Order: sequence, then C-alpha cells, then structure tokens
Amino acid sequence: MTIGDPKFAFDSIRHPHHDCGSPMNARTLRRLAVLAALFVAAWFIARVIRARNVETAPPLTVAAGRAEAVYQLGEPVVFLIQAVPEAGLAPHAEVVWTISKDGAPPIQSGRVAFVDGAATVTAKLDEPGFLLCEATVADLKKSVPALAGAGVEPGKIAPSLPVPEDFAAFWAAQKQRLAAIPLKSKLTSANPGERKVTAFDVQVEALGAPVSGYLARPLDAHPKSLPVILLLHSAGVFGANLSAAALWAEKGFLAMDINAHGLPNGQRDGFYRDLGARALKDYPLAGREARESSYFLGMFLRLVRAIDFLCAQPEWDGRSVIVHGASQGGFQALAAAALDERVTFFAAGVPAGCDHSGMVAGRITGWPRLVPMHAGQPDANILQTARYFDAVNFARLTKAKGAIVTVGFIDKLCPPTTVYTAFNALPIADKKIYQDVPSGHDLSPGATAAIHEAIFAHLQSQSGAGR
Repeated sequence: MTIGDPKFAFDSIRHPHHDCGSPMNARTLRRLAVLAALFVAAWFIARVIRARNVETAPPLTVAAGRAEAVYQLGEPVVFLIQAVPEAGLAPHAEVVWTISKDGAPPIQSGRVAFVDGAATVTAKLDEPGFLLCEATVADLKKSVPALAGAGVEPGKIAPSLPVPEDFAAFWAAQKQRLAAIPLKSKLTSANPGERKVTAFDVQVEALGAPVSGYLARPLDAHPKSLPVILLLHSAGVFGANLSAAALWAEKGFLAMDINAHGLPNGQRDGFYRDLGARALKDYPLAGREARESSYFLGMFLRLVRAIDFLCAQPEWDGRSVIVHGASQGGFQALAAAALDERVTFFAAGVPAGCDHSGMVAGRITGWPRLVPMHAGQPDANILQTARYFDAVNFARLTKAKGAIVTVGFIDKLCPPTTVYTAFNALPIADKKIYQDVPSGHDLSPGATAAIHEAIFAHLQSQSGAGR
C-alpha cells in the first residue's frame, strides 16, 4: 500500500474514520491529542538530518509532470523547470540541467532557455529505478541546484546481490555471544520535567559498550499494560533524548530512547562534539574490512539487548514491540526487526544503509557508502563484508507484522532507489511506504504524521482498541 499524498496524513488526523455527522467520541479525541503531541517528538529524530539540508533557496523550481511522480518503464518523464518569481531572473534566462539515474550514470546534461520563465526537459528509464533532475541558472555564481525526482516502476526494484548464504547463521552466532552476557542494568532516576512520567537513565550490559538511554513509563503504569517503543538515533554523536522517551511514555508507552554508541547520557555538548571530531570521526567506516570488526556489529547487537531489557520490564504488555528511527535510526529499525522476532512493528524514516552493493547493478548506494571503488571496481573484501550489514538483507529476514517506511524523492544521502530496494524486500503484507515527492533527507510533517498514524493503527490491531 502506498500513501503518496502529504495531505492524507493531516486529513486522517483532522477527519478520523467515523460515520459522517456523528460526534467525535472520547477515544477519537484522545487519539487526536496523542497524534498532535507526538509531532514534538519528531523534532529530535529529524534535527540532525534536517540540519544537513539547510541551504539558500534556489531561484528555480523543478517538478515532474505528474504530482505522484511515478511512471512506467520507457515512458517519457517530463520535468518542468520554472523561475521563482521573487528571484528576478530574466524571462529568457538559460538553465543548465542534468538528469541522472538517481545520482548514478548514465547522466544526461544540457542547456535550455526559458520561454516566459519556464522550460521542460524529458528523459526515460528502461529499468525500475529513479530519475533525478538537477537544474541551475547558467552563469549565476553560487546558485543552489533545484531538484526533482521521479520513480519508474519503483515497486519492481530488486536487490543488487542475493543475501549471503550464511547471513542468518552469522547473526545467530553473534546473538549467542550476546546472550552469554548477563542482563544486568543500572537505573538512575532522571528528571522528566513537566511530563507526568517516571524516568531513568539506564545502562545495560552488552558486548563492548553498554546500551545507554533513557527509559520512561507513565506514573500509574500497571503490570503487563504497556506497549514497548524503542527510539533510535540518526547519524552523529550525542546522548539519548529524555524528552522523546518521556513524551511517548506520557501517551501510554514503555518508551526507551538510546544513543547509537553506548555513551554516557546528559554530558555537556563539548563531550559529544569532541568524540565526533576525534575518536568517533568516520565511525560508520570503522572496521568495515571484516564482519567481526564492523562498527555496526556492536550498534545492532545493542538493539537486541535493549529489547531484552524492555521485555523484562513488568509493565510490558507481552504483545507489542515497536522500533522507530530515521536515517541511521531507520537503518537500525530494519536491523532490529530482522534480528529480534519480538519486534511486531517498525517505522523507518528515510532509512540509511540500503543496498551497499548497488554499484554492482549500476545503481546508487545509500549512506554511509561503505564500499570504496578502485579503478572503477568495488573493493571486493569490503563489498563482501558490507552485505552482512545491508538493510536490504535485514529486510528480507524480518518477522514483524507491520512496517512503514518513508522515502524522499530528492534524497541524495539515502536515495529513493536504495530505500525502495529495502522496502520491496520486506516479506510482509502489512507494509506501507510514504512517498514524499518534494522532500530530500528529512521527515516532513506529512511523513511524521503517517508514521504516527501507522504506529497507532498497529496498536489497535494488536489490542482491538485504540489508544
């Protein structure tokens, strides 16, 4: 199922499904209040990825000829380039354009002159994938490119390589190593501010670095009453977010927000900044030469240990385990859903880590571009290792009952080709993708609303009643 219109998410909140003309009941009002409040939590998830997208607005706009920006194989894709009225461009200004296979060759390029402030360029694609059109004003210094993307039968994009034969066995062995570590935790009371929850700074023993995060639960939580939600971080080096965990807890969850590195929480900004500039600089590429040394090995095993801890809490309802993150957090969500059968639902916003081997099929790869190229060929050793940390291969192993993935059609960090490769590999019927046609590497309000709506719909299907 595809939710392609950002308006859908907002309309579904303003106008929930009930008989026309009937008054909203208490459950509906409560659900609306929950969804509205949870928009605040999206701030932390999106803050890092959004910071990367802050640029001067281009003097042009580019858009596919269709609002949904989806085409058939070989069908002409027309991109409309228009001048922004406030930019003051000449009516017949010349535009430099390129169209690529979502950032990968072949790349077409050319120049076209505006006619009354507009121009068109056309391309086509004879394989499932995406076209990315970039346009700038010729001879205009420091012009930021305008971007538009179009999908060509994206639901048919297949993995670039098969899953390694021992993929499941490798991860089963790693989980056995983790299971040998006793489930010991240290909880320190944390102040959630005005939120009416009980909160703790938590460290849980794991392999290497501990799970480190904030746990929060409602003040009046009863045994076996709460669904679990595990909140995961985008790329970067920082501590866990107490506010995010507290907000979800206030709305009826046993919530835990963990940092990706097992670092102490609540430290001064300089502590994390110094680590990011030194010890953890380029951490995604650390140890990529071997499965046992990859930085992502520890990160992903900590996800399993975090779920171990959450499911050992007496307040867990015994039914629902949700994992939620964006960018690197989306990568982690896909991994957690594959590695832990207790995960019933995951939300992966603009997920990273998809299709590391895309170059083998002549396609773009997703962040963090794990595999280097030498003389036009991928490094064979690193390519083999990367396959064990590919969100596409994790997707194929998930046992979750449901999932939602968001994709930005002009995302150059986690390109839509890579995201669709992982989404298409999911072997579950109840999966949705939110096509964010005008967005790049970001969680737009529409994408955020769609994620929250999907989470609550899953809970309703699990319990038979809304929250």
